[in-house]
Amino acid sequence: MAAEARCAAKDYYEVLVLGGGSGGITMSARMKRKVGAGNVAVVEPSKTHYYQPLWTLVGAGAKQLSASARPTESVMPEGVEWIKSRVTALDPDKNCVRLENDVKISYKYLIIALGISLHYEKIKGLPEGFHHPKIGSNYSVHTVEKTWKALQDFKEGNAIFTFPNTPVKCAGAPQKIMYLSEAYWRKTGKRPKANIMFNTSLGVIFGVKKYADALLKIIEERNIAVNYKCNLIEVRADKQEAVFENLDKPGETEVHQYEMLHVTPPMGPPDVLINSPVSDEIGWVDVNKETLQHKKYPNIFGIGDCTNLPTSRTAAAVAAQSGVLDKTISLVMKNQSPTKKYDGYTSCPLVTSYNKVILAEFDYNAQPLETFPIDQSKQRTSMYHMKADMMPFLYWNALLKGYWGGPAPIRKLMHLGLK
Repeated sequence: MAAEARCAAKDYYEVLVLGGGSGGITMSARMKRKVGAGNVAVVEPSKTHYYQPLWTLVGAGAKQLSASARPTESVMPEGVEWIKSRVTALDPDKNCVRLENDVKISYKYLIIALGISLHYEKIKGLPEGFHHPKIGSNYSVHTVEKTWKALQDFKEGNAIFTFPNTPVKCAGAPQKIMYLSEAYWRKTGKRPKANIMFNTSLGVIFGVKKYADALLKIIEERNIAVNYKCNLIEVRADKQEAVFENLDKPGETEVHQYEMLHVTPPMGPPDVLINSPVSDEIGWVDVNKETLQHKKYPNIFGIGDCTNLPTSRTAAAVAAQSGVLDKTISLVMKNQSPTKKYDGYTSCPLVTSYNKVILAEFDYNAQPLETFPIDQSKQRTSMYHMKADMMPFLYWNALLKGYWGGPAPIRKLMHLGLK
């Protein structure tokens, strides 16, 4: 069991980790093995830790929300100090951070793993619009079950799925729920009455051509309408109306009536990182994209969604980054230069129905970086089971314990076997 959550027992730690999400927990487990549990602390206010990739399936009624949740205390590495508080400021020149109640903690090494913030409030009419029926969002614990309710209650009309004009975590999720909804309505005989629309701020369906081509084929086969450069700016939930702006023609808007609306909220860096000395001009932690070491402060490191790494923000990316960051920190602790390089590996299991997945895996250059010696752009049942059953097991039992650094070793073995 982790050390009891409280205000910090000490005011100095050799390694201080900000954030108790996937990046923070996996790195605290790895750091415990390097410097000892008593020298590591994690700052995290939440009592519950969620495996968020499961929420796609929760929103489609294929998994229970409770299956995605565990007490933070149970995932905190044993003996590591859990400081149950929020970071309010970073002072890297003095090697310290400030917490709520003006508590100050100093560190020798700092790992920033604060994730990404959701901004429903940037859409007029939200979040209060979620009190109405027919609207949900798989991105929040408070609204994911509303998606499943809206899906079941659908009778006839427009079903609209949105993608915002900001970076997001798991860029495939906004369309995964659309494919699952379409499959559900086919199964329940409602499909002929559903006009399914994907309204995306982007100009493409997916950033990697190999998988985009496969998805466009599915979209055509299933008679789904895609509207590009179309950004949700307002929800009038009492009238079941969604207002979109045309990003190619500023000021031009369009109102759509909906029978179901799935909202992907605008996202951005956590407030504490905006205008912070550790961040770039937008607010993302400014790290070297190969070593994950901070560009200015050599004893600071970043991992996951809060960084400016130019790759897709996913738990799979965190896994690959954690293996690299482990090596980087080891060398920095010995006053040596980091050598291991992160290639931008990320993965998005694109769920296309209740038993099929396209397993997209790619790197910084948006080039496929696939684990298995098969064509992963094909829909496969085996990949669905990996997403629904194997990956959650791997997450709780390997990634969070600091033993899973991504599939690179498996990829090497698989591809050696072909030679």
